[in-house]
Amino acid sequence: MSNRRKFLSGVAAFSGLSLTSCGWRLADVRASSSSKSSDRLDIYTWSQYTDQELIKTFTTQSGLKVLADVYDSNDVMLAKVQAGGGGSYSTIYPSDYVVQKMVNLGLISQIARDRLIGIDNLLPRFQNPTYDPNNQYSIPFSWGTTGFLYNSEKLTTPPEDWEYLWQNQQKLNKRITLLNDVREVMGGVLRMLGYSYNSKNESEIKQAYEKLKSLKPAIAAFDTDAWRNQLLAGDLFLCMCYSADGVKINKENPKFRYIIPRSGSSLWTDTMVIPKTAPNIDGAYAWINFNLQPEVAAQISTRQSIATPNRAAFEQLPQKIKNNSSLFPPESILEKCERISPVEKPIEEIYERYWTQLTSD
Repeated sequence: MSNRRKFLSGVAAFSGLSLTSCGWRLADVRASSSSKSSDRLDIYTWSQYTDQELIKTFTTQSGLKVLADVYDSNDVMLAKVQAGGGGSYSTIYPSDYVVQKMVNLGLISQIARDRLIGIDNLLPRFQNPTYDPNNQYSIPFSWGTTGFLYNSEKLTTPPEDWEYLWQNQQKLNKRITLLNDVREVMGGVLRMLGYSYNSKNESEIKQAYEKLKSLKPAIAAFDTDAWRNQLLAGDLFLCMCYSADGVKINKENPKFRYIIPRSGSSLWTDTMVIPKTAPNIDGAYAWINFNLQPEVAAQISTRQSIATPNRAAFEQLPQKIKNNSSLFPPESILEKCERISPVEKPIEEIYERYWTQLTSD
């Protein structure tokens, strides 16, 4: 994916949003930082999370210009940071299992909790997550599931599980896309086969690969972002995607429906972290605290159709959004989902070897 530098500035601030609550004082950012980069904040985030109104409001309050580079997969982000290309970023948005990787690689700083405002607003399940106990290195930004978004006018029999892809392979020929993510795609098929998303058994991983290999001729692409326009245009019938994308597109056009596979899926959390090379640490904490405000988090959840981990923000959401089971699934579905966990290097290499074979054949 090409690097896309975007200067993000909106035309309107949040309507009626007060940013002086909870002791949040962005003026302190300008007063406390003497570095050359103190007038700007560079972030590295998922393309879905760039929000012009939010950035405009933050800039108005802090005086910091926010510049964002975007990525479409954790692998792209991590490779760039490991290669030394992340030196300008003060905040990065890795998914949960990548937080663990980045901690082990010594890439991110421990969070100074005494500099946080509103951390206690997080829902209990996000206060002490398995991937980062007590949120020592990361702050949850959003969460969701992985599933399928399909065109209900083209597929009158709705998909319920992964098996649907093989059972309808001829009809779906070159009309489906899967994520460009080895652990998501292999994990989903592993789950369908009755195994863990995080299998460390090479025989099980190989079975998932063989299953996917038989589906490969019908797959239009392994893609995380570019499928949207093709689906909307009717060129694609079904796309594997994250719930944030599925819910947003469904809201715009109800004929596109999001489902979580019956056998289970991944449960993910995207986070905010501060890299050890961050040039504007004061700005990073200001940005994190800004996003922790219930009013801000609720606006982001409403406008971007993402699930907030912020309890106080959830309480402010319209009832229609609270009751959206695609955005906030019931426990009966969540208990079948698994978080992706890092695996040891030899196992990771097995996944990568089969993935390379699958995507390059």
